[in-house]
Formats: sequence, C-alpha cells, structure tokens
Amino acid sequence: MKIYVAGHRGMVGSAILRHLEVRQAAGEQIDLVTRTHADVDLTNQAVVCDFLQAERPDAVILAAAKVGGIHANNTYPADFIYENLMMEANVIHQSFKAGVDKLLFLGSSCIYPKEAPQPMAEEALLTGLLESTNEPYAIAKIAGIKLCESYNRQHGTDYRSVMPTNLYGPGDNFHPENSHVLPALIRRFHEATQEECGEVIIWGTGAPRREFLHVDDMAAASLFVLDLPRHQYEANTQPMLSHINVGCGEDISILELAQLVARVTGFEGEIVTDSSKPDGTKRKLMDVSRLKNMGWAPTIALEHGIEETYRWFLENVEKARL
Repeated sequence: MKIYVAGHRGMVGSAILRHLEVRQAAGEQIDLVTRTHADVDLTNQAVVCDFLQAERPDAVILAAAKVGGIHANNTYPADFIYENLMMEANVIHQSFKAGVDKLLFLGSSCIYPKEAPQPMAEEALLTGLLESTNEPYAIAKIAGIKLCESYNRQHGTDYRSVMPTNLYGPGDNFHPENSHVLPALIRRFHEATQEECGEVIIWGTGAPRREFLHVDDMAAASLFVLDLPRHQYEANTQPMLSHINVGCGEDISILELAQLVARVTGFEGEIVTDSSKPDGTKRKLMDVSRLKNMGWAPTIALEHGIEETYRWFLENVEKARL
C-alpha cells in the first residue's frame, strides 16, 4: 500500500510516520510518501493536483494543519481559517480526483461547543456556540469533517475523521509563550529545578480538569481507524456524524498535573496557585465510547508519558539551548 502522510514533520504526523516505519520494517508492504511544505504547498490547488496525480497513493493521512495557541489564534484568525480550509479542500478533493481509496482526516476537540455537556460525545457537534478564541480554526476543522462526509455520500469514497483530545509527547512545542499547558509546565518546572527556585506559580485555582493523550497513542488510534474494515467503520458511525473522538476517557486537574510534572522533573519547592488569574473552561473531557466499542484503547499512562516527554525535552530542546 502506498501511503501519503501530509504533515509528517509535525508532532502527530511524525508519530504516525514512526509507527508506519515500524510496520514497514516488520515486513509490511508499505510505500511511504512524504513532502515538506517547500516541496508541496498544500494551500496551492494546482501544486496539490500535480503532486497527487503523479504519486497516486492508495491512502492519504491528512495530519497537516496550521496550529497555534490562544495568542496566535487571536492575532491571525484569517490565516488560521484560510490556510486550514485550503489544505483540507485541496488534499481531499485532489485525493478523490486521483482515485485515492482511503483518507484519514485529523481534526481537534475544539470543534465542540464551549458549553458542550461533559464528556463531549460526537453528537455534540454543531449544537452550540464555539469558543471564540479559536473559532476560525474550529470552523475549518468542522469543514474538514463535512468534506469527508460529503465526498463519501456523493462519490462513495471511504474518507474518515478522527478528533484527538489534548496531545503531548516527543516533538511538542515548548515555547515559553505559546505552548500548551503540559509542555509549558514541563519547561517551567525544569527551569525552576535548575535555578533552585522555592516555588512555581500556576495560573488560576488549579481546579479545571483536562484530558491528555500521548501522541504515540494518537498515532496508534489513527492507524487503527484507517485499517478498520469499511463495514465495521460504517456500523459504528453515521453518514453525517462519522467522526470519531480519540482520547483516554480520563481527566486530571491542572493542580494534580502540576504536581505530577514537579515529581517527574525533580522539583521540590512549593506549587502556588494564583486565583486572580482566569481558570478557563472548568472541564474538557472526550467521550471515547465509540472508539472503545470498536476495540481500541490507549496504552501509555500519563506519568510514564510525561517522563518520556521530559527525556525528549532534555535531549532536544534543552540541549539545543545550551
């Protein structure tokens, strides 16, 4: 099988590529196709058309996206909605034109309304207002789901969608200003340990709860869904509600998460909460019963995953700064 992995240098795409390379090394007949942004600009329709017509892959994994934190989403909303819409539309349409049999689109948990009941089930899609800070990005991801469903309904394609919860792991963004909560905590507690600080202050009360999934579990789940026989996938989904949540089904408070990161990084000082700062949404947890019923479950425990991620941080990010 010839598989094109779009976005193979991102955190999720690189994890999927690693898993496929392991299968390839084990003897599976897999021909992997990758291209950098410099090679193939996915926002350019003509370029994508020429590339897919030339390669003619059997399957496409669409992990490419323009991503960023709250600040980036607020500052560049037009870039986020335009670039993600263009990538999705070009790759999905040109995959159909090139006769691609199977496609997997990777979305985000931000597709759900900000007031969605917890845990968030697939049925919550389009039932309420989105979180305003990342609405343009979320709209683009919802459009990706609907593109897949529309091509399936009109053209009989087998294009599927998976929606991950908060991901972390090797290849994460540890930037001090625009990283997500878990990599931000890893960096902050590491630096506090190195500088022998007596305390680390975390925003808010520490009470909000979040769910975290290791990126290698996400890669495994993505390939599990891609590999499912069509009849099994369709038996567990609906034509116009076909996306699948991917998570661990468990959450943890931000304070508990900070305590866990402190233990992993060796921080022995005090963790102080700053209740003058906003907490954000009280809880964000995915309902993963659909995927569980299909036969998949994560295998990487949170503490073990954080330990592995911290080692990667030390070997790649911290080493590069020294």
